[in-house]
Amino acid sequence: MIDANLNRSSEGLRVLEDVARFLLNDAELSQRLRSLRHDLARETKSLSVGLLSHRDSEHDVGHPYFISLRERKLNMKTTSLQGLLDLVTANAKRVEESLRVVEELAKLPELSSMLNSASFEQSRFTLYTLERDLISRISRRDKIERISGLYVILDRQFLAGRDELDIAIQIIEGGAKVIQLRDKQNKKGELLLVAQKLKGLCSQAGVLFIINDYLDLAMAVDADGLHIGQEDLPLPVVRRQLPIDKIVGCSVTTLVQAKKAQNEGADYIAVGSIFPTTTKKEAPVVGVDMLKELKRIVSTPLVAIGGINRNNVGKVVAAGADAVAVISAVLGEKDVRGAVQKMVAKMDLVKGKCQNQ
Repeated sequence: MIDANLNRSSEGLRVLEDVARFLLNDAELSQRLRSLRHDLARETKSLSVGLLSHRDSEHDVGHPYFISLRERKLNMKTTSLQGLLDLVTANAKRVEESLRVVEELAKLPELSSMLNSASFEQSRFTLYTLERDLISRISRRDKIERISGLYVILDRQFLAGRDELDIAIQIIEGGAKVIQLRDKQNKKGELLLVAQKLKGLCSQAGVLFIINDYLDLAMAVDADGLHIGQEDLPLPVVRRQLPIDKIVGCSVTTLVQAKKAQNEGADYIAVGSIFPTTTKKEAPVVGVDMLKELKRIVSTPLVAIGGINRNNVGKVVAAGADAVAVISAVLGEKDVRGAVQKMVAKMDLVKGKCQNQ
């Protein structure tokens, strides 16, 4: 029993470690999992020969040939987000259950002198935390990868009283991938009700929902992320307070700001104003060339913003923007759904040409 459960623990930890290492490229989390695996190996090193002598895999009714159909299916679908989350959960539970078995066996009088029950208990609790962190970081990575296409900023002041939910539905039906809620004037109590409705709508549609500026509001409605500017809370502070599965975007106007944002943990960088804009007249115009330069020096996804419309969006996409943020280009149109569809179609057309070159 001890041999089988230690093997399960080691195998499960190796799967989790490889997910952290090869899929997330997360050195810190990978090292924590490796350390746990090595600690367990050291804890049972004195028993290794004795355990091997009692091993009889061929006659074990739990031999791998009897692996359940559910586990076989699980192994084949790990390319999807849910498949990967299922893989992590299954292996974490496998290790946790195995550790509990050894922990209880170690309390028996004939084994207590060779195995420390408290050590296995501590390892189990350590893995609970590691499982949470691994699941959270996988979810965060998925959100980062979804920063693409059209990113619509739902500015309530620009809406001028129009129903946010109705406009959001049109935006989603038009094909936008991200919606950001922005309101710099009204009270948060009022904004909370709007944000809750939008969050529910976006979750159902598979569209990312971002809150502008307000960390507390983003956490209150369980938004997918928060967007901040250079004069908002410092990015490291936001990153510490926001749950690890949430993303943070940061607005920049210079190369120095962009590199600093990336180093401090920004999940995407919004650069602009790319063109002159009437929405934010005081914003400095940085041009398409800066976008091209940023694409060369940072690896964080780039969201172009400022003065972008159907006539110039092709230049922005060709310059390497991962996503394009707009306000007036779609909210200023009577047919919001149609405006979004036309922007998305133009972006897809240019992106297809760039890929074929």
